Amino acid sequence: MSMKLLEPLDINGMVIPNRVAVPAMVTRLSGEDGMINDDIVDRYRRYAEGEVGLIVVEATAVHSAKSGPLLRIGDDDFIPGHRRLAEAVHGASDSKVVPQIIHFMKVARSGWRQRIEDLSEKDIEGIIADFGMAALRAREAGYDGVELHSAHAYTLSSFLSRRNARKDAYSGRTLEGRLAMFGRVMAEVRKRVGTDFPVGIRFLAEEAIKDGYTIDEAKLIALRMAQAGVDYISLSVGGKFEDAVHRDGHPLYPYTGYSGDRCMPGNWYPPLPHVHLAAGIKQFINAKGFDVPVMSVGKIADPDDAERLLQDGKADIIGMARQLLADPDWPKKVRESRSDQIVRCIYCNVCKQLDENFKEVHCFLWPKGARQAPADNPGQAAPQWPADGANLTAAVDGGQIRLSWTAADDVIGYDVYRSEDGGPATVAEAVKSSKYVDRVVLGGLTYTYYVRAFDAHGNAGPPSNPVEVGMPLPAPVQSLVEGVPA
Repeated sequence: MSMKLLEPLDINGMVIPNRVAVPAMVTRLSGEDGMINDDIVDRYRRYAEGEVGLIVVEATAVHSAKSGPLLRIGDDDFIPGHRRLAEAVHGASDSKVVPQIIHFMKVARSGWRQRIEDLSEKDIEGIIADFGMAALRAREAGYDGVELHSAHAYTLSSFLSRRNARKDAYSGRTLEGRLAMFGRVMAEVRKRVGTDFPVGIRFLAEEAIKDGYTIDEAKLIALRMAQAGVDYISLSVGGKFEDAVHRDGHPLYPYTGYSGDRCMPGNWYPPLPHVHLAAGIKQFINAKGFDVPVMSVGKIADPDDAERLLQDGKADIIGMARQLLADPDWPKKVRESRSDQIVRCIYCNVCKQLDENFKEVHCFLWPKGARQAPADNPGQAAPQWPADGANLTAAVDGGQIRLSWTAADDVIGYDVYRSEDGGPATVAEAVKSSKYVDRVVLGGLTYTYYVRAFDAHGNAGPPSNPVEVGMPLPAPVQSLVEGVPA
């Protein structure tokens, strides 16, 4: 049966070759000048080589404010670099590429930050004009469309927020007031680029902060965006300043609080934690007569899960940021029935930590020192254990289980598989050394483990010998169990 995941989708004349997208993800590869450089071109070309259907270039500032290594498109001097990036993507595959354009407000190392209520009417008029001109430059640079950044902690999102404290035409006291800035920006962008240039938007399905909006209002926000003629809707969650944790001497980073966890859910979250949000929003706008494609994101990594979401009508596009950073060849491997060779993201969030510290964003699973994901190499032989095997052993150590094994040759890491009480085995963790400590185990249950080595291209070797561990109950609980009458 053909996969819907691999079917093309026409977005206002921009035909993406499949339903896989990489949402905007900061690389920190730019210099302070905000210009496109060779490393940035290589990063986005790499996604195109992996056949990612829609590539969204990292947040690109519409204005001239400095913010470290952040891309910009605030004047015509930036157009040649963006043109080079777009040409590199188009030269590598049928992938489509759009920049995400952003306006952000000032932040200080003291923890102070500018708020939308600090903006004057003149400031607002300037922001609206900047978005329109940035979108026009995106078209002139040869991009396939443009995406408006109205998510997370940034300016357009702050107008949409229930925490909007303005009391004028952009008042936070009414939903229409909160939507007014979006409406004006969208109208200005359309005036500059016309109706035949795709304009997408990324906004929050849920703010995930105290007094923030939830899916009920997100449905209405999405409906207004559809009414205004956006060509696709990309959804995110959280990532707000309101609950960010301030570190002395550092500006606020909006992904350090609970809303940041929700935005980039780590390995302790279950798979697919946000798919119900995209599904609910899609169902709502479809019922109102709009078929604007909706992108679902958040720990969607398994091809079967992605396909099921599309088949069940819960999404039109599947967004993967961290998974495609780990392995940009994900779509190509799925198309070639090589899903077993995908380098699986382990959601360790090392990439997030690098971004927070203004360092180049790499993947923990890449070879040491690599600036880009390794090239695909389907003919590479899978790693093998030494002649005497993996010699996997396990030992209970307090409330945890320690595993160790013999290292394999030519590996980048190891997948540790675990099953509980004879149930299905799933990957508990991926590690780079030949040791692992499982700290999330419960007394009274039996765990079975095995390990597979994998190389930089995702080729996995044979399973190690399995080991079974019966986790003992703590003494007080054991005494209670023994004291219960038979």
